[in-house]
This record gives sequence, C-alpha cells and structure tokens, in this order.
Amino acid sequence: MKISLIPGFNPGPFTGSGNNTYLIGGSEPTLIDAATGTEAHLQELKSSLGRGLLSRVLITHGHNDHISGVTEISKCWPNVECIKIPWRERDRRYKVNWKSIGDGDEIRAGNCLLRVIFTPGHAPDHAAFFEETSKTLFCGDLMIKGSTIVIPARSGGSLLAYMESLRVIIELNPLRVLSAHGPEIENPILLAQNYLDHRRKRENQIISEMKNGCATVPSLVARIYSHIASNLVEAASETVLAHLKKLEIEGLIVEKDGEWYLV
Repeated sequence: MKISLIPGFNPGPFTGSGNNTYLIGGSEPTLIDAATGTEAHLQELKSSLGRGLLSRVLITHGHNDHISGVTEISKCWPNVECIKIPWRERDRRYKVNWKSIGDGDEIRAGNCLLRVIFTPGHAPDHAAFFEETSKTLFCGDLMIKGSTIVIPARSGGSLLAYMESLRVIIELNPLRVLSAHGPEIENPILLAQNYLDHRRKRENQIISEMKNGCATVPSLVARIYSHIASNLVEAASETVLAHLKKLEIEGLIVEKDGEWYLV
C-alpha cells in the first residue's frame, strides 16, 4: 500500500500544525480526509496524483477541518466519490453527492481494501479506516501523539462513546496508526490505554471538586485547569461537560438549572 501524506496547510489553535490527509496510490487513488480546501493542499494533491484522477475521498468525520475541502476537491475532480458515515446536519452544508457507509463496510482504496470502523465519541459520525494486510489504521481524530482529544459535548461529542471506541481499537490491535494530526503513532495500544487512564483520573478529579462544592462547568474548569491558556478554556469546558454527561448517564450525578450535584 503506497501512502503519501498531503498536509492540509491549515494551522491553528485547534489543528496544531494543520491536518494530515493521506493519499493511497494505485488503480483507484483515494484520499483520507479533505482538509479545508487551501490552494496549497490542492496543488500538493495534484502533484502527488500526477496525471492520475482522484477516485474517492473518505471523510473520517464532519468537523470543518476534515470535511470542508470536499467542495474544492469536487471542483477539481468532478467525478470523485465523497464518502462518509452520515451526519446530515453537517453533510448538507456541502453541495456534493455523498455516498453513505457504515461500520464493517469495505471500500476500495488504491489497490487495497479499507474496512470502516465506527468510532464515535469525538464526533457522532467518526470513522477510522483499517487495512487488514498491513494492519494500518487511519484513525482521524481518535488519537493524537503527544496530546489528548477534545470531546465537544455541545456538538455531538460523547465521552462514553469515545471510551468504548478506544476499547474497539485496543481489540483491533493495529500495528501502524496514522492520525489526522501530528506524527505516526508508534505504540497505539499503549496510547489508547493511557487515554482511558487519563479519563478515569479526570473523572475522579471532577467528583472530588464536586464534593468540595463546585457545581458548574466554569467553576470546575477554574479548579481543574487553573493554568490553562485563555484560548483553550472553551475546549476544557467541553471536556468537563462531556465528563458530567457521562456521569449523569451512569446515574452518579444530576443536573438542575445548570448546576450539577452528586447523587
């Protein structure tokens, strides 16, 4: 399987140095994620394709930095297939003909087959793509080397689903994991387990602060993330809220008028 990393050229506070998109070469050239449609990304993609045409683009999930480039890509290659697990609220923003996929489906990419692994949590439509022979996983925003993952609770994120998705990946046991941000992940099982441990520790912190009287998201963020940069407070708030919603589903806390209480 020939894989070329095509940078998205879209750096920012939430994308770091920018998105990674991956071109799988072969008889049916396939792009994993569309980035944001920057001219630099399109030119790099054209250069990597040479005289070839792009057959399809697989979208890991409907967040802007992964999906919005489909518009410009479709202009450059009018016959390209745009494929993802449906999230109609987001998908309908882009005037392309979506092809829907689901967990376990197989998709031709280059000269190989990719299996769809439904991995919700970071987004309700999140998918990873797995190549069985090489045990290579294109993991989207499921894991990032050197960082944790934001769970946007106000826009479809679910910590409960995310933790289950990590367990699915541990069971899958990939040898190589290519993330949508940052470098290749050398030890994905260890990272996934570390993520699970980190979430449990954060949950214990939240419960401890609630016992000390913290009852709102802002008060919990102020206590738990006391040294965070101001531009990351919103992301921290989303993560705290995701923990609270998980604890609520599990029957450990209740919410009343924007305040949260231990049962």
